[in-house]
Amino acid sequence: MNVATYISRFFILHEIDTVYELSGGMITFMLDALYDSKKIRIVTCHHEQACAFATDAHARITNKPAVAMATSGPGATNLLTGIGNCFYDSVPAIFITGQVNTNEQKGDRNIRQLGFQETDIVSMAAPVTKKAIKITHESEIEAALELAFKLSMEGRPGPVLIDIPMNIQRATLGILPRKVILNTPSPNNETVIFCDALLNELSKCKKPIVLAGRGISTADARHPLAQFISSYNLPLVTSLLGLDVLETSHKNKVGFIGSYGNRWANMALGNADLIIVLGSRLDIRQTGADVASFTKDKIIFQVDIDASEINNRIKTDYSLTADLNSFFDFINREKPKTNDRFGEWHQEIEENKNKFLDTSEQPDSVGINPNAFIKRFSLLSPRAQCYIADVGSHQMWSAQSLYLYKNQRFLTSAGMGAMGYALPASVGACIALGNKPVVTINGDGGIQLNIQELQTIMRNKLPVKIVVLNNNSLGMIRQFQDSYFEGRYQSTVWGYSAPNFENIAAGYGIKAMTIHHETEIEQAISAVWEKENEPFLLQVMIDLNTNAYPKIAFGRPITDMEPLVKPTEIEGT
Repeated sequence: MNVATYISRFFILHEIDTVYELSGGMITFMLDALYDSKKIRIVTCHHEQACAFATDAHARITNKPAVAMATSGPGATNLLTGIGNCFYDSVPAIFITGQVNTNEQKGDRNIRQLGFQETDIVSMAAPVTKKAIKITHESEIEAALELAFKLSMEGRPGPVLIDIPMNIQRATLGILPRKVILNTPSPNNETVIFCDALLNELSKCKKPIVLAGRGISTADARHPLAQFISSYNLPLVTSLLGLDVLETSHKNKVGFIGSYGNRWANMALGNADLIIVLGSRLDIRQTGADVASFTKDKIIFQVDIDASEINNRIKTDYSLTADLNSFFDFINREKPKTNDRFGEWHQEIEENKNKFLDTSEQPDSVGINPNAFIKRFSLLSPRAQCYIADVGSHQMWSAQSLYLYKNQRFLTSAGMGAMGYALPASVGACIALGNKPVVTINGDGGIQLNIQELQTIMRNKLPVKIVVLNNNSLGMIRQFQDSYFEGRYQSTVWGYSAPNFENIAAGYGIKAMTIHHETEIEQAISAVWEKENEPFLLQVMIDLNTNAYPKIAFGRPITDMEPLVKPTEIEGT
């Protein structure tokens, strides 16, 4: 067989059944081999960035490597934002780029380019991949694919890129692909010491809290997490990427924390005397800028697969570099002496939740309250398998107010914060879920970055329910301009515009409607779900001046949030 056929057989052997791509000359041999296999679904997008975002979402759902392909030059460089997204959000993915024939490469010549579209994508991708591999001979393919599969999954997950010249894709190989065996970590002596210390502190503390991040999902550890917090009756808060580790109705789930977190959840995290951080970074978006107040009078435990994320900004009292499952395997063997402690602590949290409702943070808002809309939409959407939020104010409203039923997923771009993520990501999520319905929540700004993927949704008959919260502005930046630029709205309102998305949807053959008033919400939700297995676009008009609140007052403790408190510094992130 040739190299292209070997690649397709490697994917089949490792149960990779979908590849996202946008065709180009330098990947035609690989695409033909995938087609010839009859076992791999080829999903053609309309921009390589969309291919990368779809791959990202597919991998988050399946928790194993997903694959995207792109041709050399602009095809490869267009993947980079999505590759970076996978890197920062710990998503396993394999990106394969075609390259010009080896005899057309400039090599050591002091010229910019020899072959048409020749581009050194390996050097460009190296900083945002676990490894970027340049293939120079067909004999390197076996090791490269095996390494890519292992690296993408083992340790902290992430993307790997392989760049393959066109002539090597046609070269003959006399071998068959082998199954890659992944290492399974197990508890060690450090785990025992860490857990003993944790159990000791749990027996003495009065206000413990667990902070869960995306590490729970990458470890596929939702069930052991639920077992742990239930056994010890521990309140749980989540980062943005940890939003879906537990259903909203779980008695121990408190809410979403961080820069735009639920006020009551930030108060719980700020007032805790013991914090157990599981699979979450402690960066400025989680803790606020006031590190001293965050750590004051607290004992902090942190478990993370990536040693570099421990004792970074926040110095912990106890840390463990380990796979979360090895931690849970040990801690869940222990039986708490009592699980009826912390009742007063739970009551305090509940009182704050009732006092600072997420739907009441903007009493002066005009028209549709986005938090109220999102809460009502999600309560009436148990059939949705997944929510995908784009980046902007609507992302924060979603995190603050989504009601997640058991096993519903939530995906978004966090570390990269890439506008344009949600629409193509909904393609990957929907396909990974077996073409079951997903909901994508977009702003009018973000959806325009990859709006062409409406055609991918329609062509593949994907039941993606597309919500556009349209405030005719780039709202999060507009809010920033209100705070620091005296309302000078350059490039967010001035010099910016959005189309009527209902009309746009019609052009793609997608049913759509627009609502302007709260009285229309129930009817709109019914219309969205009337035909469960078809796409639908709902445009929700939001007043331009509606802000994303609450928001950490920058320079103050995490418990101090706008609009009740004003920032003391200009936010830097």
